[in-house]
Amino acid sequence: MEEIKLSAHNLNLFFGKKQILKNVNIDFIKNQVTSLIGPSGCGKSTLLRTFNRMHDLSPEAKIEGTLKLENLNIYDKKNSVTEIRKRIGMVFQKPNPLPKSIYENLSYALKIHNFPKNEIPQLIEKALKESYLWDEVKDEFKKPAVKLSGGQQQRLCIARTVVLRPEVILMDEPCSALDPISTRKIEDLILILKKDYTIVIVTHNMQQAQRISDKVAFMYLGELIEFNTSENIFKQPQKDLTKNYVNGHFG
Repeated sequence: MEEIKLSAHNLNLFFGKKQILKNVNIDFIKNQVTSLIGPSGCGKSTLLRTFNRMHDLSPEAKIEGTLKLENLNIYDKKNSVTEIRKRIGMVFQKPNPLPKSIYENLSYALKIHNFPKNEIPQLIEKALKESYLWDEVKDEFKKPAVKLSGGQQQRLCIARTVVLRPEVILMDEPCSALDPISTRKIEDLILILKKDYTIVIVTHNMQQAQRISDKVAFMYLGELIEFNTSENIFKQPQKDLTKNYVNGHFG
């Protein structure tokens, strides 16, 4: 029985008078990778950001509908944004390490969330090992994080997310700025991380979506057009629009 970890029901999102998301209904399954695909401007990243309250920063944003993390209403005012973001982590398109050392990039988040000081070194080691970065940086903790390569910086950002032990990891085109070798490392990492986390990723790379996804959601002009297993979306899409997109006819 598949367990729903994250969900959106009757979700509409407006920026001012412009509607960006239109009646989106979707359930993300625990310990699976779901890819959001579709042409630029179709609402993929906007949908992703609704789940950890990123649109709270925009006074023009208006959200209707229900978003849940299991039974927790994400937009209930009683629930703290800080706690939501601890449980639903996010990795952005471009690596964004803090202007601090490698070690401080991870310890900073743990201190903000009041993790016990004596646990911090072990949590950092675990996160770096999970992110396949430990062997590359274990002797260079004081090195500025910005001195790492692009691929290493992105894996550090993933480590900075998993160090808080979230339940869900949102990834907004995490490989778009990376070379093919770094991209493959991130993809391998995603497949390993899904054993412990539920992962939702925005990607424009159809081959990547096929390689890493359990399920795929195709979006177009703010609507969820089709949502199915990766195999069905790419081999037996039910909608002509989906078929035309995955076959490269537009986008």
